[in-house]
Amino acid sequence: MPDPEQIKEILNVVSEKVPGLLKELSRVLYGPEEAKQFGVAVATFYKELRDAGMTDEQAFELTRQYMSTLNIGHMMKGFGRSAHRDTHYEEE
Repeated sequence: MPDPEQIKEILNVVSEKVPGLLKELSRVLYGPEEAKQFGVAVATFYKELRDAGMTDEQAFELTRQYMSTLNIGHMMKGFGRSAHRDTHYEEE
């Protein structure tokens, strides 16, 4: 177990780094350029499915699934659920 001085040092570093990390994560999730790139990727994916002969409904459903794989917030929720499940199993 770290001594109190080491804990204080760790907390100081965390308090300095976390705000910048949160700001950068927010930019990645919600920045205008990132949103534009996301839109282009999704539209391209949908167009390729349609060009390959899929129906509108098939292309839409696959595009919806594709969008969820690119959604960082959604993935983070999945990681949280996974970690909770792993902890739950370890406790049994």
